[in-house]
Amino acid sequence: MNRLLLAAASLGALALAAAPAHADRIKFDFWYGNTGAIAEVVQKHCDLFNASQDKYEAVCTGQGGYDKAEQNTIAAYRANQQPAIVQIYDAGTVNFMLSGAIVPAVQFAKDHGINVDWDSYFGGIKNYYATSKGEMWSFPYNSSTAMFYWNKDAWAKIGKTEAPKTWSEYAADLKALKAAGVSCGLALDYDTWTGLEQFSAANDLPIASMNNGYDGLGAELLFNKTAFVDHMKDYKAWLDAGYAELHTEQTGKDIDQAFADGTCASIFESIADFRNFKKTATGFNWGVAMLPLLDGKERKNTLVGGASLWVMKGKTDQEYEAAAAFLNYVTAPGTGQKYIVENTGYIPVRADGLELLNQEGFYQKPENAGRELAIASLTASNGTPVTRGIRLGNYTSIRKALKSELEAAFAGQKDVQVAIDDAVKNGNEILRRYEQTFQGAQLP
Repeated sequence: MNRLLLAAASLGALALAAAPAHADRIKFDFWYGNTGAIAEVVQKHCDLFNASQDKYEAVCTGQGGYDKAEQNTIAAYRANQQPAIVQIYDAGTVNFMLSGAIVPAVQFAKDHGINVDWDSYFGGIKNYYATSKGEMWSFPYNSSTAMFYWNKDAWAKIGKTEAPKTWSEYAADLKALKAAGVSCGLALDYDTWTGLEQFSAANDLPIASMNNGYDGLGAELLFNKTAFVDHMKDYKAWLDAGYAELHTEQTGKDIDQAFADGTCASIFESIADFRNFKKTATGFNWGVAMLPLLDGKERKNTLVGGASLWVMKGKTDQEYEAAAAFLNYVTAPGTGQKYIVENTGYIPVRADGLELLNQEGFYQKPENAGRELAIASLTASNGTPVTRGIRLGNYTSIRKALKSELEAAFAGQKDVQVAIDDAVKNGNEILRRYEQTFQGAQLP
């Protein structure tokens, strides 16, 4: 039995396992990509929806990661085994826009009576998932952005009570921390989401030509010609000087663990991890702040992370009826956004969700102090041509190419500039293959 048939058989078994209690309900499949504790929150969201009424039932299945959710959905669509709704991460947006396999969110909402104020989505979120006409083709679900997590007790050793606001100030802090006996000021890995994408957005630097690909499939990567190169040279210098340490799963402790147990005094990580740190980083005082800026730069909005919900073509009218009820539930201010925010580190995706949370004093509670800064970071500007987002085909593969080159550079096997040049060369080859695959296609 081939892998696709095995997957179909497995999914069938899961659906049968979930069906007997409510065999008379209209069922639809929802696949999600979250893993770990957040996957449990998503699964409970499904359970809460199912318990809220007796007409519809969401059969929710985790795919074991965002990459797998995208790959499995594409394979399932080819075999006519696709779910009605799938959670796809930010990097997969352009692939699904050009897939021909989805029903645009604006059209689905209109056809099925979902009342959505599209303009109420925060600009940093809407810009990423919208077409050139400003139409939303997916429903933002779990949204995040990158933040600076810092050990306030460590910074107190150098007489500071505020997080560094610029990269030059941060570099000076790392040197002072080392002199004050802090063995590791920064836990690093090879993550490109924080190191390249969020850094570039906050400082209004292009990642690719044609406005990061928004203007067409002919874009070429540019990050080997921006301040990103010097930024990575700083990372390498901090590693060499002992100010920073590499922490990955392969070293036995990732950056989250290295921060939570006090090994390293700071990390750059998603706001989505905030609630988890509240449970794990308990031996010291810590906080979050917006990312430092390059000297002389005016802060621009950082990019949205997380994922959105896409409606797949080829399902029955009844499945779409049930899917619409689910989308209404999980995107509403209370049953949707409030639930996600309270149970994870994510932020509300629309103004109505934020208003409800503010009415209840959510961000005023001590245990949530600092979480509002993620919204401030994501909305720091109305968006420039290069802070709308990244619209590059097979972008996950480009991330992997850069990660591989950074590994070589940080290990001293390659010069940093050479490594990033090679990443751009490999990435442009990926873009050209993607352009060839969709020859003649226009981005919506």
